[in-house]
Amino acid sequence: MSAEATSPSTVISPKKSRWNRDKIYSNLSYLTMVLPGAIWLFLFAYLPMPGIIMAFKTYKLARPPADYWIQNKFIYSLINSPWVGLDNFKYLILPSNLSTTLMYIRNTVLYNLLFMVVGLIFSVALAVIIYELTNQFLAKLYHSIFFLPFFVSWIVVAYVVYALANSTGIINSSLASIGIAPLEVYKEKAYWPFIFLLANLWKYTGNGSIIYLATITGVDRELYEAAAMDGAGKWKQFTHITFPHLVPVIVLLQILAVGRIFGSDFDMFYTLPGGAALVKDVTYTLDVFVYNMLRSNLPLGYPAAASFVQSVIGFILILVTNYIVRKTRPELALF
Repeated sequence: MSAEATSPSTVISPKKSRWNRDKIYSNLSYLTMVLPGAIWLFLFAYLPMPGIIMAFKTYKLARPPADYWIQNKFIYSLINSPWVGLDNFKYLILPSNLSTTLMYIRNTVLYNLLFMVVGLIFSVALAVIIYELTNQFLAKLYHSIFFLPFFVSWIVVAYVVYALANSTGIINSSLASIGIAPLEVYKEKAYWPFIFLLANLWKYTGNGSIIYLATITGVDRELYEAAAMDGAGKWKQFTHITFPHLVPVIVLLQILAVGRIFGSDFDMFYTLPGGAALVKDVTYTLDVFVYNMLRSNLPLGYPAAASFVQSVIGFILILVTNYIVRKTRPELALF
């Protein structure tokens, strides 16, 4: 055999498949699992993005001419509406609207901060409690019970709250029977932060604990056994084993939560108060504000501008939060 035939330079490397098809085939099951979420994200997050330009235009719905290349009224009007620059954004900071806008921002941010802190504590606590249950059947049963409210509509919850808390509801009827003055829930602002907090915990704690429970389940049991042999109680096992393993997941979820701090659970804030005007100062958020603008006779550019501001601020907050995490704990940063 000649030296040329055995030379390393003449060895033919296997041809690389186009688009890494081998990897795609080997991970097909995982890609299929991700596909529904990817389709949803494309349809509801990326496909509507061209509508952002509505915030910079005076949108007027018009019928396209018969010979125009686009016959869809919305798209035609979106393209041909006149540009107004930042005029739509000025509506949010007009002297007559500034106090209202700041009230909505205050409610949105404070409620989200409250839900983030208290929700985190309850979700982690529920995950740890379920993990510590030795009876696996009861553990699954209890977690299913706590997870079930996630699928209950806020409309149903609103009717339950009304049945309990209206002037002739179950709570006030019980209080009247023992001579206690009724609670004017739909007239007093002080009750609603507690109502929203309880409703949020009831609905989302079970769902929020799933990721934490999965993380704890992945921790090596030998670590707990070794800690128990060294005399560590449950609290020390949590602080020295469980919590350090949860920190990366907690940081990741909180970075994403900070990005949603200018958004809110519209269904909850809109349906639970039932439109009670006397408590709107503590129940209206930016999402409700945008919805009310859509229902009014205001130009569509105004609510589009408000939503655009929400998205931009949320994006900036994610970048800033991730930057802070990367500077302090680079291994915990999102990107």
